[in-house]
Amino acid sequence: MTSLNFLSRLEKFFAVVAIFSAVNIAVAQQNSIQQNQIPSKNSAVNSKMKEISPKKVTAGRDQLSAIAPKFAELNDDVLFGQVWSREQELSARDRSLVTIVSLIAGGNFPQLKFHLQKGKDNGLSKQEIVEIITHQAFYSGWPKAWSAFNIVKEVYDESDTPKNTNLSNSTIFPLGEPVNPDWFKGKAWLSMISTENPFNTPIANVTFAPATRNHWHSHNIGQILLVTGGEGWYQEWEKPAQKLKAGDVVNIPANVKHWHGATKDSWFVHLAITLGESKWFEPVTDKDYNNVNQ
Repeated sequence: MTSLNFLSRLEKFFAVVAIFSAVNIAVAQQNSIQQNQIPSKNSAVNSKMKEISPKKVTAGRDQLSAIAPKFAELNDDVLFGQVWSREQELSARDRSLVTIVSLIAGGNFPQLKFHLQKGKDNGLSKQEIVEIITHQAFYSGWPKAWSAFNIVKEVYDESDTPKNTNLSNSTIFPLGEPVNPDWFKGKAWLSMISTENPFNTPIANVTFAPATRNHWHSHNIGQILLVTGGEGWYQEWEKPAQKLKAGDVVNIPANVKHWHGATKDSWFVHLAITLGESKWFEPVTDKDYNNVNQ
């Protein structure tokens, strides 16, 4: 709502805050809980997110410093410098979502292309944007959705069509079942190829949809990845990410914290030969993942 305040009229912001506060108080009274005892839903996740210095925005000064220097200062230093940088409270991806919805609702289409591109850079996929605008059309109006979609086509052009879509049915091995969502971000499938063998070593076929990755994790003995299709990433803690393609082999040492998954625009399939037990850690943040894909 703090971000929304800069994109909508101030009285609307105060009205929403008043309703939000009233609902919170009613819930607290119903459950006999003091308001300051209600935990934040995202506090556990947000506490784990690394603080990353955002790219400095200078659009205000670049375009308006001569005619409106104070406005340019507020735009660059307050809105983008202070509000957008508060990623522990709300991620850059979610701030882009709020901004895009607000601009469409207000019919502010001259600013929409910039923020659609910013949302794309912050991890909003074309499929998500299309679904958001389709849903919003029933509340903000059909003509606004039409206008928005024409701008979406400019930002998310045909080059954004995912690569290696033939892998959506996996490779020579079965696609399998959806993975445990507690350990992955996005859509992925797991098929156990071998569980009972002389080496007592499970072998799994894992298929990642574009932009899908698993959380940070480690294996107490180690793991081997055999890439069979598509394009993906492998990254160890505090080390640069390695781009993977069909035919690549990754030998992961014991107890090394790492993650792996698809690039943002390609399906990705690998075999995983896992030795010992796995230990799961925090998710890979949208910011860190988007930095890898730049």
